[in-house]
Amino acid sequence: MIIRILTIVSVFLSTLLSAQQYTRFVDPFLGTGGHGHVYPGATVPFGMVQLSPDNGVEGWDWCSGYHYSSKTIAGFSHTHLSGTGIGDWCDISVLPLTDTNQIRANKTFIPFTHQDEKANPGYYRVKMGNGVLAELTASDRIGYHRYTFPDKSGWIQFDMGFAINWDQPTAGLLHLVDSVTLVGYRYSTGWAKGQKVYFAARFNQPVNDLLFINDSIHTTNRAEGKNVRVILNFNSPQTIECAVALSSVSTEKALKEIKQQEVASFEQVAKRAEKRWETELQKIKIDTSNKAQATRFYTALYRTCLAPVISSDADGEYKTYDNKIRRFTNGVNKYTIFSQWDVFRALNPLFTITQPERYRDLLNSLLAFYEDNGLLPVWDISSWEANTMTGYHSVPILADAILKGIKGFDIYRAYEAMKKSANQKQRGTPDYIKYGYLPQDKHGWSVTITLEYAFDDWCIAQVAKKLGRMDDYETYRKRALSYKNLFDPTSGFFRARTSDGKFKEPFDPLLSEHGFEGQYIEGTAWQHSFFVPHDVEGFAALHGGKEKLIQKLDQLFTASSELHGEDVSIDVTGLIGQYAHGNEPSHHIIYLYTQLGRPDKAAQWINVVADSMYKNGPDGLTGNDDCGQMSAWYIWTSLGLYPLNPASGEYVFGMPLISEATLELPQRKKLHIQVKKVKGPNQKGIAAIHLNGKEIPIRSLSHSQLLNGGKLIYSIYE
Repeated sequence: MIIRILTIVSVFLSTLLSAQQYTRFVDPFLGTGGHGHVYPGATVPFGMVQLSPDNGVEGWDWCSGYHYSSKTIAGFSHTHLSGTGIGDWCDISVLPLTDTNQIRANKTFIPFTHQDEKANPGYYRVKMGNGVLAELTASDRIGYHRYTFPDKSGWIQFDMGFAINWDQPTAGLLHLVDSVTLVGYRYSTGWAKGQKVYFAARFNQPVNDLLFINDSIHTTNRAEGKNVRVILNFNSPQTIECAVALSSVSTEKALKEIKQQEVASFEQVAKRAEKRWETELQKIKIDTSNKAQATRFYTALYRTCLAPVISSDADGEYKTYDNKIRRFTNGVNKYTIFSQWDVFRALNPLFTITQPERYRDLLNSLLAFYEDNGLLPVWDISSWEANTMTGYHSVPILADAILKGIKGFDIYRAYEAMKKSANQKQRGTPDYIKYGYLPQDKHGWSVTITLEYAFDDWCIAQVAKKLGRMDDYETYRKRALSYKNLFDPTSGFFRARTSDGKFKEPFDPLLSEHGFEGQYIEGTAWQHSFFVPHDVEGFAALHGGKEKLIQKLDQLFTASSELHGEDVSIDVTGLIGQYAHGNEPSHHIIYLYTQLGRPDKAAQWINVVADSMYKNGPDGLTGNDDCGQMSAWYIWTSLGLYPLNPASGEYVFGMPLISEATLELPQRKKLHIQVKKVKGPNQKGIAAIHLNGKEIPIRSLSHSQLLNGGKLIYSIYE
């Protein structure tokens, strides 16, 4: 009888979860304050267009173009980076104007208040200080604008010179092709050294008059210049609608996209965008009775679908960094924005579950970058290599896919590319191979790079073994142990050595050096001395055994949060002791406790981090979301799992934050997760875990076990 009641309750809860509308729990403003660096505007999952407001303010916290502290709008541009630390993009800026006295200003700032602002997945609205109601929505390659003016006259500005932070325009074109069609391009240099964005805009009403501004060389309907702007006047209508298509190839391709668009109202486009988001969010259904928790969860899940973004046209064509035109097979999208140092840790392993169809395209995009550039991407922006951060972390992403048996890409070409990255003649790799570590007198960030190269080498070794390349396996297996060469048993830290084998002195584990000359990138010895995800047992042995490493972990969380140095990294945020959750090197650390046999300690700190580092509201993120990695950590952790070694196919148990969840899996399978409270000793954490009725060790769940679906039940001490 009891079993029957539980079954009925379970079925009821599953039905309830399926009936929910999950887009209503997404808050696009969460993380737009503080150091979250995210944008609130309109986009669709992984879309080329991210149509969002720009404040027109410079600075690190405006890397997305928008920060909640600002009270002005300088335009609505069509490309935005989500959660990064570098200011770029914000291409093709559009601004509705009513004051003709402002149109000749170098930069116009329109005031607004947050009370007059609203955002939902796929839709953004703001009532601006000039009386214009601005509404935005998007499809994959088209941004849709609707501007309602306070009277029957209005101006719309297109600004090819608008830029923020590092980005600077190098050339621009604006051409009124006919009374309702404007085409153009914006070339720029910044993080992407030679980015080219082409567009075509179609208006619902004819242009009555136009005025070119700034350094333009122009005729009556065409202008070129580095900072070219055009002001378009519409004579009679109160509401102007505009569709702006993007292309990486040409204005002709953008115009073709506009002409081929299905005729639809603004409301229809917005509804379709919302429906696409609902489909994505329904891939993981949780109990939403705790609305605050549901908001954090579904906003995080939303953010995991903002990057990478489509960079090819509908026919598969895209432009390489050196202006060659390539074509993907029809129906396959080429993607850009691969923030590999961040996303290899948790976001890409999540994609292997939530994006099974799209993942083929993502993997082939990495290989296309290799074909175009000669190496796998470190940080791909607009098909350009930014070479930002350390490691060559396309390797674990490809290795994870190969080891999981994911189909749809050339694994042998991938293996060739992985080895090419591991043996490149730059980024300190030759010295790393020569010395067995990267000497600090040869290259900055030597400790971080050595540890990350060792992990990447482990990934190559596992693929080599799977492919039967045993000579390669032995080579990279040995290289994967290079981390041991920088361990200092006296201090218990990984420390920089110089080329003569001596540790660099003096040593301060609280020293943070943001510049290239530092030993650890964006952090201290504390945060970087736990990155050995591929050999936890060997790592523990260096410390003198598992108990000693557990003690070192305990010290991490209780150490002083003081940071020393003249150039402390701004990325070191979210400190608990010296654990820094606001930056990626710390993200796996808590889960080492479980691997070392102390899941109770993992549970303790997971609860502390989740409660203090993920909150609702604009200041809800403790650090850069970094293209979804910060959010991916929260998704995994909420489910009680985490890919500590992101290429192992194992998900380490932690402490679930939710009470009920259903994962939609590939091949139409489902995994139901339930959390039960049980009485027990005076302790916190997981008492037992059952998978499909069988108790399993409190250690990890394999990828194959997860994909088989069924029911995963956590028994948690009250």
